Amino acid sequence: MKRFWNSGCLIALLGVWLAISTSAVAVIALAAARPNTRAEILMGTGLVLLWILLGGTAMHLTRNPVRTIVQSIRIDWRIKFVLLATILALVEETITTGMTNLAPFFGVPVGAAYITASANFFDVVCFHSVVVFIPMFAGWAVLLRYFEFSPNAVFLLFGLTGTLIETTFSGPQGLAEFGLWIFVYGLMVYLPAYTLPVERGAKRPPWWMNGAAIFLPIAFAIPVAVVVGIVHPIQIHFPPIVPNS
Repeated sequence: MKRFWNSGCLIALLGVWLAISTSAVAVIALAAARPNTRAEILMGTGLVLLWILLGGTAMHLTRNPVRTIVQSIRIDWRIKFVLLATILALVEETITTGMTNLAPFFGVPVGAAYITASANFFDVVCFHSVVVFIPMFAGWAVLLRYFEFSPNAVFLLFGLTGTLIETTFSGPQGLAEFGLWIFVYGLMVYLPAYTLPVERGAKRPPWWMNGAAIFLPIAFAIPVAVVVGIVHPIQIHFPPIVPNS
């Protein structure tokens, strides 16, 4: 299978789709949606602009200098991969939590519209998101020890993992937003994957490993998710979003 279906072209197509769909939804939100729904859509638009457009562009432009710096650090590459991915996940959650707290800027009270489980950053990362992402990053470190996935393939595969996770929590809506979730999750691992040493004893993955790589990180996360669910059983700290007039 040719480098995960010519992954670079696929990412470009997803980017075009995301730009078109985000613009269309934002225009509809500004023109017709009610306040709470409009605020939620604008929060998502802010995430696209800051994390995907600005953050993704910055990662792409600085990927070679970052690789040089990361490879010069004398720590096992697997540890560096997990640490860098965790840092990027924290940055992404800083943006999403910031969007949730900007609800008044979008015209509604905090909690009337949101894109995170809480308005508290530490609650979000310690009990809802990054705490579960870390074992998934560790799962990818294991995969990359044995298989030579390209950075683009890691981006797409982890993006599909994220899409499945979001669909589990939000229903079919999460699947419909596949372009958004592939970029949101994929950017957490693209740059870490780009910094990997070429000579690490990895081999080209068989075709079926592309599918397995979507689900293996979830298997790594399940034990942590179970413990977090027992310690902190509250899934969302806000009431359901209700459109208003």
